[in-house]
This record gives sequence, structure tokens and C-alpha cells, in this order.
Amino acid sequence: MALSGMRGLSVFISDIRNCQNKEQERLRVDKELGNIRTRFKHEKASFYGLSHYEKKKYVWKMLYIYMLGYDVDFGHMEAVSLISAPKYPEKQVGYIVTSCLLNENHDFLRLAINTVRNDIIGRNETFQCLALTLVGNIGGREFAESLAPDVQKLLISSSCRPLVRKKAALCLLRLFRKNPDVVNVDGWSDRMAQLLDERDLGVLTSSMSLLVALVSNNHEAYWSCLPKCVKTLERLARNQDIPQEYTYYGIPSPWLQVKTMRALQYFPTVEDPNTRRSLFEVLQRILMGTDVVKNVNKNNASHAVLFEALALVMHLDAEKEMMSQCVALLGKFIAVREPNIRYLGLENMTRMLMVTDVQDIIKRHQAQIITSLKDPDIRRRALDLLYGMCDVSNAKDIVEELLQYLSTADFAMREELSLKAAILAEKFAPDLSWYVDVILQLIDKAGDFVSDDIWFRVVQFVTNNEDLQPYAAMKAREYLDKPAIHETMVKVSAYILGEYSHLLGRRPGWSPREIFNIIHEKLPTVSTPTISILLSTYAKILMHTQPPDEELQKQIWAIFRKYESCIDAEIQQRAVEYLALSMKGAALMDILAEMPKFPERQSSLIRKAEDSEADTAEQSAIKLRAQQQTSNALVLTDQRPANGTQPAPQLGLVKVPTMTSTDESTSGQGLAHENGIVAVVDPQPPSGPSPDLLGDLLGPLAIEGPPGTAPQSDPSVASGLEGGPNQDALALAPVEDQTSTVQPIGDIGEKFRALCLKDSGVLYEDVNIQIGIKADWRGHHGRVILFLGNKNTSPLVSVQALILPPSHLRTELSLVPETIPPRAQVQCPLEVVNLQPSRDSAVLDFSYKFGTNVVNVKLRLPAVLNKFLQPILVSPEEFFPQWRSLTGPPLKLQEVVRGVRPMLLAEMANLFSSLHLTVCPGLDPNANNLVVSTTFYSESTRAMLCLIRIETDPADRTQLRMSVASGDPTLTFELKEFVKEQLISIPVPSGPPAPMPPQAQPITPPTPSSDPGAILAGLL
Repeated sequence: MALSGMRGLSVFISDIRNCQNKEQERLRVDKELGNIRTRFKHEKASFYGLSHYEKKKYVWKMLYIYMLGYDVDFGHMEAVSLISAPKYPEKQVGYIVTSCLLNENHDFLRLAINTVRNDIIGRNETFQCLALTLVGNIGGREFAESLAPDVQKLLISSSCRPLVRKKAALCLLRLFRKNPDVVNVDGWSDRMAQLLDERDLGVLTSSMSLLVALVSNNHEAYWSCLPKCVKTLERLARNQDIPQEYTYYGIPSPWLQVKTMRALQYFPTVEDPNTRRSLFEVLQRILMGTDVVKNVNKNNASHAVLFEALALVMHLDAEKEMMSQCVALLGKFIAVREPNIRYLGLENMTRMLMVTDVQDIIKRHQAQIITSLKDPDIRRRALDLLYGMCDVSNAKDIVEELLQYLSTADFAMREELSLKAAILAEKFAPDLSWYVDVILQLIDKAGDFVSDDIWFRVVQFVTNNEDLQPYAAMKAREYLDKPAIHETMVKVSAYILGEYSHLLGRRPGWSPREIFNIIHEKLPTVSTPTISILLSTYAKILMHTQPPDEELQKQIWAIFRKYESCIDAEIQQRAVEYLALSMKGAALMDILAEMPKFPERQSSLIRKAEDSEADTAEQSAIKLRAQQQTSNALVLTDQRPANGTQPAPQLGLVKVPTMTSTDESTSGQGLAHENGIVAVVDPQPPSGPSPDLLGDLLGPLAIEGPPGTAPQSDPSVASGLEGGPNQDALALAPVEDQTSTVQPIGDIGEKFRALCLKDSGVLYEDVNIQIGIKADWRGHHGRVILFLGNKNTSPLVSVQALILPPSHLRTELSLVPETIPPRAQVQCPLEVVNLQPSRDSAVLDFSYKFGTNVVNVKLRLPAVLNKFLQPILVSPEEFFPQWRSLTGPPLKLQEVVRGVRPMLLAEMANLFSSLHLTVCPGLDPNANNLVVSTTFYSESTRAMLCLIRIETDPADRTQLRMSVASGDPTLTFELKEFVKEQLISIPVPSGPPAPMPPQAQPITPPTPSSDPGAILAGLL
């Protein structure tokens, strides 16, 4: 920040630094802001205005105030105007302050686009760098569409200095991230290959960053860049022609090496044998030349290159010899004393587990990995590695080490440690008795961190294996004999002994009375849920006591009677029922028989671990490719309760399977299509009326909702495009006669008109399918999601969808699957671009087959003119100059509209608001008139201001005079006709009219000649 010569700015900064408290600082800032605001106002009134020096000084002060955290809501125009200054100091201030104070959606940026473009295509390299920096920092769709071609020319120009080309590459990267359409794939693949031949490493590094972004989006178009990337790696690995300024601690440009290897990971494979051999020679050189040294900075750089090389080796599925070399190198890393290096070694060794044939090599370092569990900085990464490398051969050793570590582990990771130990014991148990021992030890050592799912699973195993039942009962008795045990141990031991203690009844010390006494000692110390389990155990002991023991029977009956009046309903019910059942004598054996075997099911522990498992490290290229082949949408399903009741749906996340992997159990999981997501909701037929497949489109989408909850139109916009019955055919395009035995549900015209006023809802519905829409409109671009929901328990086949766009719209619909599975939903994205003003709508030609019925409908899509309007409030200072400049037809049209349904001004204001038109207060002195403004977006007109004046007659509400003005003749005519159509086709509103906005109240005093309304009346 060049402050030389600006004494006022230096004094202001000194005053701020000398403030004793925040209040003094705020007062000083407010004073300065008031002074700046006054000077800017006087500039507009003065003939000469402010000099560039003064304007520069005040803008610097605004930036400093903004950096202090205060809002600066004025002076933006002055900052933008400095961009067009001819001298560097003023231009520099303009670019810096504009990039800091304004975002990509600010209207003032449109004023600077031409100036920025002139600087970019000019010959002044300093101005070019300033302009590229601004575009790169702000980005934005408008900058991308207007300036991307010029930035591309600058990047490939051979006459520009490397500094400018480097900034151009980074600027184009930012524009591509904001709007991928700015780079034409067909024309840029060869140019990117040429850029990779650049000798200047600064330009090459920036170009490689751009290439990484391009290939991550579509690698198919950039195969010609692959050998160039390998040559770049060879050049860096051999340190050929590398300037000294790009050598970091003896490592040639480590940033470029990392970016190059990252780009190579987006290509599926290297097919050319010579290129593949050269690449592996480079990787071998990197692996052999990397070691741990004392210099931290060199370690960081060399390790960044090394770990990216490891990721590339795994991605290319190299030979086993190189894989072994990688594991051996990582083994050295986990053996050093520096915890950061050990962490990186453990992290990358965990990634190596994804590669086949290296697990046995990693097992050689098992002892060192177990030692890392004791380091508080890296213990979680060591635990993840142990969990991933465990199998049948080393499960006993690893689980025993985890149990031993559990006693001294930090409380923060005991729950995760317990869960993983339980899962490993279940998956790799050599025998079931060992599994029971492990789980009981787990509960004994970390009972507070053992979830109920763990001991539930033990009970399932013991119940389903008769040979295991005596052993489990004996181990449970051993733990109950301890003076102090965890309550979870009481639960599992009491349950097992109640069911199976009679199997050991002939042994000394195993009589029912002794078992009862051992369990009953724990009763005073347990909570309410455990008391319920103990009561069940007492009933089981009483059942197994043959011949009956009267004294034991009286003791247990006394306990039941004690809890008959318990305040807890569960305990009270059990006590009453068990007491009544125990008095039935021999019939008790049949009533309280042993629990039957549990059906085979997936382990809840393994499922829980899969749902909660997350890789904290940066995802490897293998996972990235898998993600790219899967839709980025989330599937939301309805979780149906087990008892068959249907409450309000609760949405749960379902993992989307990849396109390449095959799932053995795909039922109920969801099917991924190349054009969207198919979510299988419920394979059972519906028991009630047909549900609303879309639910609430304004919230997260779900296939199923409560029966009879069809979306209703918003009453606040009921007076919009919803016309009378005579316009119902507008939703169906009059292309041909549509005859079908399947009739639509509801009024299609009403659905279409409702969607013209809101962005989500149902477009069409019949007994088989529901078509919904959720849209997002930004400027002249729109993204519409079509939701095709199958309401039947049989698939819909021969599904076809075709968009018939009018000439003013450009549309692109993703592929639609030919089959929609039963009770499933497909999401089909549709991109819409508005080219020019028009009232015509696109048509969706949709057909499907269900059974013998072939249904074909042609529906109007709600991509109407008002979707490309953006409300804007215009002040008198902005309105009158614009209104004066638009003189007469065809830019300004006026018409007397008759046949208007009578309505209050409040209703008319609500109508305009629903059409994205803003009523501007204080512009018309007549209380019966309205002045409306909006901004229209299209590719031909860009952002264009539109002004409307409505003059009504209180004596006759069925007619009015409407004046429409804009800078485009076609837009003026189309907007006039569009508004006229809405004024003469409004249904009776469903609710009371909204109150009149304050700005529309009558003005009682006489209007002076200087009033803006009088000026407007004179103009009209």
C-alpha cells in the first residue's frame, strides 16, 4: 500500500492506533466515514469534483476502515471509477478496493467490465496484471462470460511476458471453477498440450493447476497431455534446466511435481509402454531418493512429493516389487521419533491396504504399529491401520493388544476402540468361545463405552449355538462372583444365566437358589432398565427349578409383589404378569420356554461401523474416481417402523453405490443411473391410498410421504398466473390429440400456473407416475430438476422424455432411464438458457408404458418470462433519467387494458410481487397508480432495466392504462403482453387481501412542482 505523500491517511491510521478502547475507535471511524461521505456528495454537486489524488486518499481510508471490520456501504462507485484512471497509482487503488469491497453479484461490477477488458487486451503489462488479479479474485458468471476469451488469448500468446501468462492461467482456473462452460474442451486439449511444453516453470506450474481442474472434470479430452506430464516429471526428477529460484532446499520445484502427479491420477491408466516405463523410472527415483533428514522444511517438501508418488503408484497398480519398496519405505517412517513423520507413514500405510497383495508385507510392521498406539498424537491413525490390516492370521494378537490398551486408553477414543475390537472379534474369531471371552473382557474393562449392540450380538450368538451355551453361562457366573462389576455385565450375565444356568445345575454351587442369590445381590445397585431384565431372569429361574423349591418360590413372589406397585410401567407390568404366570404350576414350562434361535441377519455392529466410518486423510485417487462415477446427489428414504404403523416420514441418508462395483444385496439400497438417482423406497405394496411421491419439494426430497398430502398451491400467490377454467389447456401443449385410458389427477392447468409462480411442486400426476419440478433461476440461466416417481409396485418401462424448446430457449436434458423401478424416483437435471425475450414456453414430451397402457403427454414447462426477472427497487434519482431516455415506441409502449378483473391496489401489488416485479414507492403522487420496476436477463440483452406504470380509475376497476419501457423493443412488447395476460386472467383470491404497502397510501397535501410524482405526471 503506497502511502507516500498521503498525510491525511497516515494521520488517520495513527489516530486509530492511539485509541484507548473500542468506543473511541468507533467514534473516530464514524467521524471519518461522515467526512468521506460529505466529500463524495459535494463532488457530485461541484463542477470540478474531486481530484484523482483526493479520491484515491478517501478510497484508501475506506479500505482501511473495512479491514478494521466496519461496514462500508457507500463509495463503491468512486472505487470502481478509479479503475478507468490513466495513471498507475489511481488504477491500483481502484482494483484493490474493488476486489475487496465488492462481490461477484454486485451491480457496479457491470460498469467496470469494459474497462477491465480494455486493460486485459491492452499492451501495458502492469495494467494487465491488475485486471487479471481482479477477475481472478472476484470471478463471477458475468466476468467469465465476458472476459474468458480474452484471458485465454492472453495465456496462449507468445508475445506476453511469463508473469502475465502465469496470472492469466490462474485467472482462467478461477473462472473455470465458477463456470466450467467457459473452456471449450474440443479447442483446448491441443492448447493445453502446447502449454505443457513451456520452459518457464512459473507458467508451467500455473498451467498444471489449470490442467488438474480440467482433467478432474473430463479426462477423456486431454489424453494428449499425459505424455507431456511424464516428460515434465522426468525433467524435474533429473533436475534438468531448473532455475535456482525454483529449487526449494535442493528439491526441483516440489509444487510442480505434486501437481503433475495429481493430474496423472485422474487418467485411468498409462497405456503406452514407453511412457509407462519412463513414469515408473521417475517414481523409482523419487522413492529411492527420499529419506528423513533434520531440516524440517526439506522434510516437508520431499515428503509431499513422496506421498503423492505413493498415491500415483497405488493408482497405476504397479508391480508387487515396487509396492513392497513403498511399504518398506513407510516402515522406516513409522520407526522415527518425530510424531508428524510417523503419522504420515501410518496414514499412507492405511491407504496401501486398498491395494491387493501388500497386506502380508504390512503385517511385518505390526509390532511397530502397536507401539504407536501409546503415542497420544498418532494413536487414532494407528488404530485405523490395525483395524484395516487385521485378518484371521493376526486377529488374536491384535484384539488382545487392543484389550490391553483399553485399560489405559484416553476416554475420548474408548468407544471407538471398543466398537472396533468387538467387530474384529466377530469377523475373525477362530472359535465362538474366544469371541465370548473377548466381549466379556471388553464389557468388564470399558462398560461405560460398550453400546447395547455389542452385548445384544453376544446373546444372539449364544442363543443360536447350543454347544456354546454352557460355556457362556460358566463365564457369566465367573464375572458375577466379582464384588464390583459394570451394569452392562449384570445385564448380559443375568440374561445368560436365566436362560442356560440349568444346563450346569448338577454341578456344585449351581443350584437355582445359589444362582438366584448371586444375581439378587446386584439388584439394589442397578438402574430401572436392568431391573426389568432381572425380573425376567427370576421368572426363568423359577421355571427351571424342578422339583419346585417353596422357599425360593416365596422369595421370588415377594419380589414380584414388591414391584407390582412400581411407578415404572415396564417393571410394574412384568412383575404383575410374572407373578400371575408363576402361579400356573406346570404350565409355566410351556409359557416361559427357552428363547428360539434368532434369524440370520447382518451384524448391526458391522453396519454401524460402515455408516460411521470416515477417512480423515485426503481421499486417494481410487476413491476420487469412484466418487466421479457416482451421482453427487443424496438418496433420501423413508425409515418404516417395524410395527407397521406409519408416522410422519423420517428421512435417513442412504449411501449411493458406485457404478463399477456390484453389490450382492441391492434390494432396498438404491440404484444409481448415469442421469440421476433411483431411490427404492419400499418393496411392499401400499396399504392405503396412493401417497404423494414428492412430499415437500421445498425441503429434502423423499419418495414417500403421508397419504393424501398432495402439494397445495401457496395462497399468498393464488392471485398470480392461476387463470380460470378457460385456460386449463395452457399446461398441455396443443400438439396433437392426447387419448389415453390413464387420466391425470387434478387440474393440469392449475399445476402449471402454480409452478409459474413458485419454483417447486407437482407438474403432472396420474395413477402410475408423478412428475415434480424443483428449479433454481439465476440471471438468464436456470437449472430444473425433473422428479419422475413411480407410484406402483411394478416397473414403468419404455420411459422417454424429450424437450421441445422454443427459439428463445436453449435446453439440455440429461439421459432418462428407459425403466423406473417399483416405488422409485429418478432425478433428471435440465439446463435452461434464455436467449432473448419471449412469452413462449418449452414443451416436455413424456411417455411411458405400464402393462398394456401406453401413456403420452405433452406438458408446458414453467420456464416462462417472469422466471428471468429479478426484482429491483429504483430510487427517483435512477428512475427519471432512465424514463426520459426511453422516448416513445418501440422502447416505450402504452395501452389501455380492458376486461381487467376488479381488484384493490393491494391485490395488484401482491400480483406484481409474485411476478418478480417491485412496486417503487414515492414515484407517483396519485394514490390510484403504481410504478413498478424489474431487471430482465437474457443472453442477448444481458441485464436490462424495465419500468412499468399502471394508472387505474377508481370509478371503473375493469380498465387501466399501462405504460412499459425498456431498452429493447422486443422486451418492451413481450413484457407488456405478459403483464396484460396476468391482469385479465386472475381468479378470485382464496384469502383476504394483503394490506396495502405503506408506500401506496394517498398523499393528501397538494404536490409542489418539484415533487418527483409531478415530474413523472408531466413526462407522461
